[in-house]
Amino acid sequence: MKLKNSIYFIVAILILSSCHGDLDVQQKSGVTASSMWQDEGDATSAMYGLYNKFRATFNTSYIYWGEYRTGLWGDGMTTQTARDQVYQNQIGPDHGQTNWGDLYTTINNANLILKYTPGITFSNGDKKNEVLANAYYVRAFCYYWIGRVWGDAPILLDGFESDKQEGLFPVRDSAEKLFAQVGSDIEMALSLIPSNVSVRNLASSGAINMLKADYNLWMYKVRGGGQTFLDAANTAVSAVLTNSMYGLEDNYSDIFENEQGTEIIFAWSYIKDEYTGGYPSDYLVPSQYVSDEAIDNPVKVGSHQQWCFYTEEYKALLSENNDQRTKVSFDTYLDEPKNATFQWINKFAGDWTNGTRVFDSDIVVYRYADALLFEAEIKLAKQDLSGAIKSLNKIAERAYGVKDFYVSTLNADALKDAILKERMKEFAAEGKLWWDYIRLGVAFEMNPYLKGRENELNVLLWPVSSTSINKNPNITQTPGYDK
Repeated sequence: MKLKNSIYFIVAILILSSCHGDLDVQQKSGVTASSMWQDEGDATSAMYGLYNKFRATFNTSYIYWGEYRTGLWGDGMTTQTARDQVYQNQIGPDHGQTNWGDLYTTINNANLILKYTPGITFSNGDKKNEVLANAYYVRAFCYYWIGRVWGDAPILLDGFESDKQEGLFPVRDSAEKLFAQVGSDIEMALSLIPSNVSVRNLASSGAINMLKADYNLWMYKVRGGGQTFLDAANTAVSAVLTNSMYGLEDNYSDIFENEQGTEIIFAWSYIKDEYTGGYPSDYLVPSQYVSDEAIDNPVKVGSHQQWCFYTEEYKALLSENNDQRTKVSFDTYLDEPKNATFQWINKFAGDWTNGTRVFDSDIVVYRYADALLFEAEIKLAKQDLSGAIKSLNKIAERAYGVKDFYVSTLNADALKDAILKERMKEFAAEGKLWWDYIRLGVAFEMNPYLKGRENELNVLLWPVSSTSINKNPNITQTPGYDK
């Protein structure tokens, strides 16, 4: 990156991160639109600044919003009340993860790119389209998560640059309108992204199509959107599965060791000396508990407490059928000198370098196995049971080393159970399973803390942060949490 681009990258991070959780923007930087948005280097730097904020927004919240409510998680070597509240689905408006502020800051960054980039001359039109496509992709992704986490929420499409602007105290728009905006942004991103883009940590046709498949399957299964959405999900996932850039790794562990491998479609990039950390740092064993000779051989140790781990029931499921995924999903070691047994998760564990754990593993959002299991789910919905079993068996063959693991005589109910089980095994600790539970209609069945609570209003949504409501009188609490 040229010096000017490096400077503007830093400026972009500073100026585009000023939107607060209450959407009350205070622009303190002396950099203005007229001085920043001058040429394609400015727009490109703003795009990288957008991804910096995008990554930071989901750094920890991704797993809270996307998996911890499943009932598959509990105490690690120690515990925290705030975690237990989420595991047990007893979330109040003062919980830290109820604040949507970082999501709206990320959206604001995307909105500014969409506002100013069209007026900038690029030497290559594809580069301009790529910047715009990334902004649409990130905005769609954030609104998709907002809609699933909170339901009704403000839709903001204009970039805020000053606390003098109108619209800084919005109301919650309907979830229906919000999801419609997601669909529109996805289509805009797809129409703009150049076909030759193959990066794994920015938008590409593969990444956008995975979001499209995810979104449209959600709209069909959860929002009652009808056949059009199912067909759109099928089109999107087929575009990924027929893309020669992607495929299954032969060895499951290679997915998380080769960050540019063929299975990776989209991931948040973590790089030493730039940005490290993320939620997986909570899964390793504190180094002070482990015998010196066992540190990283084999026990993966971290820099702080192991705050949480899988339940015993989930570990039993992950250990079934001589599954090659098991030791990647979690490992166990008896440390005889310490008279202690340790367990840890190998996914996204980073590197042990000079006595320090560096959490520089990319966090994978979409990979080829997602596409195959989405395809199985779509075919099941289309009553193509043989096609669904064929897709499912591609995942099972890698896992168990057995061809046609699932027999062709499975009925629809058994096939749905098999798809869910394979998703639980395939994507452990990858931030997806809560959405799978809801999409497959099993949240109240699978989570012991939700059984018998089907009639509680909006129990599958999150409350809005009390801080956001206190700062913006136009925001109302999620019904069901407003008592």
